[in-house]
Formats: sequence, structure tokens, C-alpha cells
Amino acid sequence: MSWFWLYLPLHLLMATSLCHSTKPATTSSQQSFKTNLFNFYHSLILADGKETTVHLLKDIPKRYYFVLEEGRVLSPFSITVTPCDVPIEWSILVYKSPPGFPGKATPGDHDTQEVSKSQKAPSMVSTIFNYKGNSVETYMGMSSHSAVYLLEFLSTERDTHITVYLTTDTTSGHLYPELPMDPRIDVIGIGHTTVTLTWKHSPSVLQHRESIQYCLLVNEKHNYKSLCAAETAIRSSGMKLPPTLALSLSPYLLEPQQVMILSNSELSIINKVSSGEVRQVCMGTKNTYTVANLSPSTQYYFDVFIVNLLTNASAAYTGTFARTLEEPEPKVTELKDGKVIHVVLDGKKQKFYSLQYQARHKKIHFTFQLCRGQIRVHITRNGKTVASENLSGLRYLSLKGKLLDTYLVQLRSTEESNSSVKVQASPHFHKPLFPLLPESLKIKSFSKLRTCRSVTIAWLGTQEESKYCVYRKRIEEDQIWGELQSADRCSGPESRHRSEKVLCKYFYDLNLQRAVTTETIKGLEAGTFYLFDVYLFGPSGIPVRYHSKVVKTRKKC
Repeated sequence: MSWFWLYLPLHLLMATSLCHSTKPATTSSQQSFKTNLFNFYHSLILADGKETTVHLLKDIPKRYYFVLEEGRVLSPFSITVTPCDVPIEWSILVYKSPPGFPGKATPGDHDTQEVSKSQKAPSMVSTIFNYKGNSVETYMGMSSHSAVYLLEFLSTERDTHITVYLTTDTTSGHLYPELPMDPRIDVIGIGHTTVTLTWKHSPSVLQHRESIQYCLLVNEKHNYKSLCAAETAIRSSGMKLPPTLALSLSPYLLEPQQVMILSNSELSIINKVSSGEVRQVCMGTKNTYTVANLSPSTQYYFDVFIVNLLTNASAAYTGTFARTLEEPEPKVTELKDGKVIHVVLDGKKQKFYSLQYQARHKKIHFTFQLCRGQIRVHITRNGKTVASENLSGLRYLSLKGKLLDTYLVQLRSTEESNSSVKVQASPHFHKPLFPLLPESLKIKSFSKLRTCRSVTIAWLGTQEESKYCVYRKRIEEDQIWGELQSADRCSGPESRHRSEKVLCKYFYDLNLQRAVTTETIKGLEAGTFYLFDVYLFGPSGIPVRYHSKVVKTRKKC
């Protein structure tokens, strides 16, 4: 591109801006041309006192202009450029008007004069500032003469956008909040899942406390040099972010991947993206904050932004990073041959409970009796996974290996409420701790056999003669859900009141299709809910509880 075409807009802008101060005789057509020319280039003139968003296409420079009029005193001005993604190149060039410009053309010399001006243009343009990078950069200058300034922006990596702020009024305050002399973030505490940060107060907080607040951004990738860059990175991960991180605390409808938590006048938005969580927390004017619920032994990057809520303008502190402490090795409980261990798991903490067993035989049998909740079991042998599944009811796992193999059994609750399970490891499967179980542990009731005073129930048995005990409990309708959810399937009749016992009986059948027994419970009250339980006892005396059944007697007979 020739110098002529690059700087032609500068000639035209200068000529148009100065035409208001010089008024030679012009025809109406000439005046119309000047007006249309000014209107065209007006769209490229940078607004004074307003933040402008500029969109850049890769490898295509974009230029903006502004004019400073001549005055008796020096005219200060400042330009702040904020890259919102990749590094960019930008420059400030000044075009000073030559003496006698625009001058008068004599008849017949018009073409010669235009060529002469275009050849002299490069000598009247000088570069006063240039920068390449992705940091927020501010240029402050002074001007004592009329001049046209050109700002040129270029992105060589990809399409992007930036913000540009020009002001010639340095006395009425700042658009951007001020940073302290030391804008660093200090890490004052590190735990397994927490990091505590502090930073020095911004002078803007002391002057405009009601309209200024701090916002913290946490992520696992890197620090961001501006709030604009942080927002761009989050959006590029597929997130639709509310404007300026929802700093106005408006009731935005968040995307399904976002979780918003409001507590103690704080706004926290957690974006769950493929590369991990990106958290934004706005905490008012507090300058100390503890970030909780982090993962152990993980490096996090922390950025603090001071934000003007009235203008949405922001300034970034110098970001920092910290690595959370390693989680201590979980305690491992030793499993002994034939011994039953009752494990209670906290669903809220979602931690593994570890059991270790060293084999003294080649074949090992693990037994799990799920007592309450939902539990996942993971078994490794000498560090290699041999079993992993969700438990249901009573589960036997037989594993074959070598003498002195080390088995590690890890248990974890898969729901938020507490869960519990009984575990046994033994090489002697011919002496099982738990009784032989039927195909189903459900209790069935017969609606046609219900009366006002009695209920008939049935359950499956096995080919092994076993003892069955039936218990009943009167409950209210609003207690049904709670009783069924809180039932401990590992607890035996010892936890029941004597008055709840109905009967005990022995039963078996070699033909499994006929291994069904029924029982009619009498002496009940009309229109009343009853909870029925059946306990199965094996040779070891350890009971297995069938699934509880709620039945209501007829109200009228």
C-alpha cells in the first residue's frame, strides 16, 4: 500500500476540520462534497470520554482518528487500550499541519499541487508510540498545536476485539478504577481445599464505596490481564456469560452448566467447562477472601478486578497462583479372615473408605451387605483393578489370585445422605456368614385378602431350612416415606420393640418354584397403615431383612 493511500484520510480530515476556521468562497457543490466527506470519516473518529469496542480481523489493520485543536496551553490526553484475547500490535501516529495548509490553488495547477502534497505527506507524519502484547496499556501525551492523531490496530493471530478509551479531560476523574501503588495479590493461607487471599485497597473504594466492588476469578489454566480477556476466555469455552460477570446482581437466567450461589451479599458463579471450573466471586469492598471447595494438590490461578458498577469499567490487580496441599493418605483398615466390619460413609464428603486384606489362600470371597443408601465398591489386587460396581442388597464376589496378594477395597457413597455397608472377607465360602438368599427380598400383600382387621402377606424362601420372623408397626400416612428411606437393612430384630413381633417360623422347599410362604396377620385396626418386616436367619444367626412393606387395612367391611 502506498503512502498516498495510507495517509489520504489524514489530509482529508485535516482539510475538513480546518475548513470551519477558514472560509474561502465555495460553490454549493464544493460545500456538499466537504460535508459528505466529513460524514464518511466521522465514523472513524474516536469518541472522546467514551470506551469504544473495536473488532479486528486477522492481518487486516484498522485505523481510528482524533483531532486536537490548537490552544493557548498544553492539551493533555490519554489513550487506554485493552486487548480482550490474543496479543495485538497498536501504534499512535501524529499528523502535524504544515505552514500555510490548506492554501489556495491557482488555475491550472490543481493536479500538480495534489501530487506535491501527497509526496510531502510522509515527512509530516511521525510515530510517537507503538506496543505489541496483550497487557492493558495507557499512553499519556500533551499537545500544543492542532494535529490529527491516527491509531492503528493489528491482530496477527486471529480475529479478536479490543476496547479503546480516549479522554482529553484529566480533571473530572477516571473512567477506570484506580489500582493501589502495590497491585499484587498476596496468598496468606493454603489448605487442602482452601486458599486465602488478600490485596491492598484501591483508592477508588475510599472515594466511591457505593459504586465500586472487588471481583475474584479462579481457574486452573492461567491468569488474565483484564476482565475483558477473562470474559472472552469463558465464552470461548462454550459458556454464555451474563454481562460483566453479572456484576449488577440482576436475576440473570444462567445456563445449565452454571451454578449461582448467593450468600452474605456475595455473588458466586461457577462455570463448569471442559478444562475445569471457572469461578467468579464478587464480594463488595472486602479485600480478604477465602476460596473454598477446591481440589487437593491442584494449582489454581487467582485474579482480582476492581469494578465500577456505574460504568462497568474495571482494572486488574497482578494475578497470582497457588497449589493446594496434598490430601493426606486415607486411613486403611485391616480386614481379617471371617470378621465383619460395619462401615458408615458420609455422602456429603464423597470420600473413599479403604479396607486392606492380605490373602493367605489363592481364592478369596468378599461379602457385602448394603445396609442403607447407595454405595460403589472398587477392588484392586496388587494395584490392578479386579472389580468395580454399585452394590445392591447382598453381594458375593469370588476372586482368585496368589498367596500373599494384597487386596484394597474402596467404598464410596453415591448419594448425599449417609450410607452404610457390612463387609467380610474369607477364604471359606463353604461356611458363609450370611444365609442363602431367595431370588427376591420383596414382600407381597394381597389386596383381595385385606380386611378391616387383618392383612395377608407372602415372601419367597430358599432350599435351605431357615428361620423367618415377622414384625409389624403402626404408622401414620405422613411417616411412610421417612420410614422406608431410613430403614437399615442390616439391623436385626434386636432393634425392634417386643410388641411389634408377630411370629417366627421355619420354612424351606427343595423346589424353588414352590418356596413361597404366606402369613395372615390378625388383630389390626380398621383404616390404619402398618409397616411389615420379615427377617431371615441363617446358620450363623446373622439376619437379612426383607424390603419393608406398608399396607393399609380396609376402613369399612
